[in-house]
Amino acid sequence: MYWELFKTFLTIGLFSFGGGFAMLPLIRQEVAIQHGWMTETQFIDMLAISEMTPGPIAVNTATFVGHGQAGILGGLAATFAVVLPSFVVVSILYHFVKRFRQNQAVDTFFKGLRVVVIGLIAAGFVSVLFDSVQDIRAGLIAVFTFYIVTYKKAHPVLAIVIAAVLSLVLYWG
Repeated sequence: MYWELFKTFLTIGLFSFGGGFAMLPLIRQEVAIQHGWMTETQFIDMLAISEMTPGPIAVNTATFVGHGQAGILGGLAATFAVVLPSFVVVSILYHFVKRFRQNQAVDTFFKGLRVVVIGLIAAGFVSVLFDSVQDIRAGLIAVFTFYIVTYKKAHPVLAIVIAAVLSLVLYWG
């Protein structure tokens, strides 16, 4: 199981560009769909927990999945695997970008890469949206949370606490 976790999260780390949220569609595909390590509902719950805890969401997600499948060593294997490609690539690219950043082709490449990242984040957002918002109450909580974070500049932790209280009020009993 350790090797399977390592391979899976190494692949996620190798083929995910744009950070943790851009990784979510690939993590979902591998963890919930391909390997069946958790259901879609469990995946959404894991994302909520990963977002609430300190640290990058991709690292938290890898740790959560790895620990759930194979205990502490599984969590360590998945976490190490998901960050290893970034560590190696960033270490190499740092020297490349430092030397060639003024090159027009390199600059154009990075402009294109930024647009791809937006698409990946949007894809992750849409899949989580459709899996999470199952009724009008959930939709209202989602819209309210978006509003207070985007327009009122509420801290994400405060938004999570408020959403949790709203969930208790709207769903309890």
